[in-house]
Amino acid sequence: MALVNQFETERLFLRPVTVDDAALMLAVWNDPAFIRNVADRGVRTLQQAREAIASGAGKLFADYGYGPYSLTLKSTGDQIGICGLFRRENFDDPDIGFSLLPDYRGKGYAGEAAIEVVRYARDDLAIATLHAIVSPRNAPSIGLIEKLGMRFQRMVTMPGDNEEISLYSMALQG
Repeated sequence: MALVNQFETERLFLRPVTVDDAALMLAVWNDPAFIRNVADRGVRTLQQAREAIASGAGKLFADYGYGPYSLTLKSTGDQIGICGLFRRENFDDPDIGFSLLPDYRGKGYAGEAAIEVVRYARDDLAIATLHAIVSPRNAPSIGLIEKLGMRFQRMVTMPGDNEEISLYSMALQG
């Protein structure tokens, strides 16, 4: 599947994450909020980040035509985080995820990017159902997920994890 797009919003450029984004992903994966609300990926070096991107984002784009997108501010060229679509082994449908570096939170960037990613999932990929998984303690992310139109479904435990997280979903088609 080769349907990999780049997007533009009012304030952001979105493009697929590649191994060239190792520094960005290293910063995202080691941000204390990411570790607390998502997971500690154990990625501590640029080389580990490149390898994780190649086996994660690279595989998603190759297999499904979607994955995480790097968010770049149009005004400064700064990379500020990621937003994109992910595929989990325990779900039949993809989920949306986002993470911004600390200096860029609370400014509406995640919402701006997420709206574009949802549009892409619906209009270009014809995805029928979209999920989001989130720590029940992560109120800002839950607020954005609900703003996107998702509704709480149930608590789930991800493979290899022992802590329950919240599953939200929305229909994109029909």
